Amino acid sequence: MTLSEIAALVQKGVTHSGFAESLKFDCGDAGVVAIADGHVSLEDRDTDCTLKLSLDNLAKLVTGNLNPMTAVMMGKLKVSGNPAIALKLKELL
Repeated sequence: MTLSEIAALVQKGVTHSGFAESLKFDCGDAGVVAIADGHVSLEDRDTDCTLKLSLDNLAKLVTGNLNPMTAVMMGKLKVSGNPAIALKLKELL
């Protein structure tokens, strides 16, 4: 799954949930998916919360094949910034 495909899935979640916070999925060299102002983009920007994970794990996360809490506990997902925003992730996915 590409970042563009992931961004499209996340945009559907943002539109349906009314998620208003800023959050970034940072996949290192593979790129980023940023959510801000109700829009999803592939442009890197400052956000209130950053989730660092691999592109493969991000694809699993957005398709429901990776539990966010389990990913954090296993070290597959690192949270920086406001963790309360990361807890709202289930609204999006």
